[in-house]
Amino acid sequence: MKNAAGERIASHSPDLSRRSFLVGTAATGLVLGYAGLADSALAATTPSAFEPTVWYSIAPDGLVTVTCGKADMGQHIASTMAQIICEELGAAWKDMRVQLASNDPKFNDPVLGAQITGGSWSTMMNFDAMSRAGAAGRIALTEAAATAMGVPAKELVVRDGVVMHPKTKKQMSYAEIVKSGKITKSFTPDELKAITLKTPDQYTMIGVSVPQLDIPSKTNGTAKYGIDTMLPGMVYGKVVTPPVRFGATVKSVDDSEAKKVPGFIKAVTLDDKTGSTSGWVVAVANTYANARKAADALKISYDNGPYANVSTASILAEAKTLQAQDDSGQFFVKDGDATAALSGAAKVLEAEYTTSINIHAPLEPMNATAEFKGDILHIYSGNQFATRSGAIAAGAAGIDPKYVVMHQAWLGGGFGRRLDADMMVPAVQAAKAVGKPVKVIYSRENDMTMDYSRPLTYQKVKAGLDSDGKLIALSHDVVSAWPTARWGIPDFLTPSVDKKGPLDSFTVNGADFFYTVPNHHVRAIKNELAHNATPSGQLRSVAPGWTFWAVESMIDEIAAASGQDPAQFRIALLDGKGKNDGGAQRLCNTLLAAMGLSGYGAKKLPKGEGMGVACVSSQERATASWTACVAHVAVADNGAVTVKKLTVATDVGTQVHPDNIRAQVEGAALWGLSLAMYEKATLKDGGIEQTNFDSYTPLRMSQVPEVAIAVIANGEKATGVGEPAVTVVAPALGNAIYNACGARLRSLPITAEAVKAAMKA
Repeated sequence: MKNAAGERIASHSPDLSRRSFLVGTAATGLVLGYAGLADSALAATTPSAFEPTVWYSIAPDGLVTVTCGKADMGQHIASTMAQIICEELGAAWKDMRVQLASNDPKFNDPVLGAQITGGSWSTMMNFDAMSRAGAAGRIALTEAAATAMGVPAKELVVRDGVVMHPKTKKQMSYAEIVKSGKITKSFTPDELKAITLKTPDQYTMIGVSVPQLDIPSKTNGTAKYGIDTMLPGMVYGKVVTPPVRFGATVKSVDDSEAKKVPGFIKAVTLDDKTGSTSGWVVAVANTYANARKAADALKISYDNGPYANVSTASILAEAKTLQAQDDSGQFFVKDGDATAALSGAAKVLEAEYTTSINIHAPLEPMNATAEFKGDILHIYSGNQFATRSGAIAAGAAGIDPKYVVMHQAWLGGGFGRRLDADMMVPAVQAAKAVGKPVKVIYSRENDMTMDYSRPLTYQKVKAGLDSDGKLIALSHDVVSAWPTARWGIPDFLTPSVDKKGPLDSFTVNGADFFYTVPNHHVRAIKNELAHNATPSGQLRSVAPGWTFWAVESMIDEIAAASGQDPAQFRIALLDGKGKNDGGAQRLCNTLLAAMGLSGYGAKKLPKGEGMGVACVSSQERATASWTACVAHVAVADNGAVTVKKLTVATDVGTQVHPDNIRAQVEGAALWGLSLAMYEKATLKDGGIEQTNFDSYTPLRMSQVPEVAIAVIANGEKATGVGEPAVTVVAPALGNAIYNACGARLRSLPITAEAVKAAMKA
């Protein structure tokens, strides 16, 4: 499914045109899910007769086990899926359980057609499908109960897993109905779509902060992460990586000293046809400690390849060269004639904005365990993109992807890092080489220097005003590596509006804002040097993390240049005209909510303090969560910035779990603060210079400001909350700093030195 921009994410409803929703009973209980069946098979009612795509099952004891096809990395998405199902199913929350899906295609996202967790898409894209799954189960159970009790189904009511007939006082629990084996209901696609779901005023579970189902196992130690995998006969692998991020090859390996390490088995030089790694060697030993010792003892000679002289400075210089060329890149937005409007504008503003390389650094280091059992390759890991990762593991093994079984684990942090599968390649090739299961665990240094990082970006923005100070034109060029293009999946790319071929919209999303600007151009330019020398990935919030830094900073600059209040200037631009209808009004509401909660414009601030605003439609236009921030800062004479408070308002439509939403928004805002002020990676001689948390310095607890959250739950379709607040904080901070001391910042991260220099400028 694609939207008008060619993106694959336009619809929030599952495509059931070639599927039937099936309900049947067997000795193991009631099974519900989607299955691809020929029309002649629709009469089948037992799961033994087919292989359904199972979303949940009800056991004879009444326990409901939801199978979650999403990666759970602490955002409680498994519990959220269970809560959505439970609302329509009518089960008791105490009877709900969750488990994680394998990579079987039957667990693919019903909208995306793949197993992928990202983009803050999970709840919004699965809400309808999980609701209908729950409703179908309730209908099937009540019809079976009606038959068993000899009463009309329409007279039955369901509460907490019990079907009751008020007139006769008869009742049956879900457990009793399942034990009876009498459930025979099936749904055609049209029947499933025709089910009338509850309206928000009828919800009893949605909107309630129920206990998260994954918390007990995570607190008592029984939850299993990838790093916890233990298999009979398993050995360990420690990767040795080259001094450059990518492009190196191994010339020779001297393992003479490694052979002196007790338990050393073999040094395996990777032959990675998937392109996930280059120049890697794996030291295999009987324990991880010995594998580390053996890895340290290896003497490896490298050809550092074509990117050995690349640096942060050379990537930035290349970006500026590309941007200056009229024929570079492709257009993502081309509304009106920005070039002509700029040439005739009464005033033109021009600014360059940059962001640095940023590293994911989840606390659970990258890991994977590979085991060959006959023709089947088993992978044990926590992963965000099982569909692609299974194919990469197969490519590393030289086998068909259908022979790969992935055992999903809980993730000790993901944030986009585990969309990639590089950690599986050394595990697979080492296991193949030594004939034993191999667990590979990255060191922190491996993970930092070989991260699929957020790319360095360079953006140039030109804005034109008429004689009344009205914004009439905006031209926005975005130059970066193209992380999504690296995946090699055409469906994740977007046709350019100038018909010059597909572009990576996940580098420019957000630049297609909801402000009304009659002449608006956005150009996506691929920096091949960055793309090859620093293979990039999707870091929490993706493109809006840098595009809104430029957009929302420039909007403030325009307001200042035209003598207008930045917030009121935004409100005027959010008039909802044309294609912006609906979205602009919701974004305006969140801005007003943040302003009101923070006291923006009403509080008198002392000298050296300021408030700044920003509002964003992250993640993409088709999947927006409307989010606004007011940042309150104090700036010292030496340029040091103290963030006193962040006030964030977000419109989530339908809120499933209020406490979880607040936690997600708060965490996202603090991540945004970390990226804005504390995190920076640099490239020198082709390699990432920062290797651990002593040199790569995310936000510390002592630096956390007060965070106030306003959640707007208006009953519209559920949106996502994991990422949008990441994107709104940096521009709000930059704008607040300007209002506090007159220093305009255009590069992230914001440092005291940069503020001091801008104060003098």
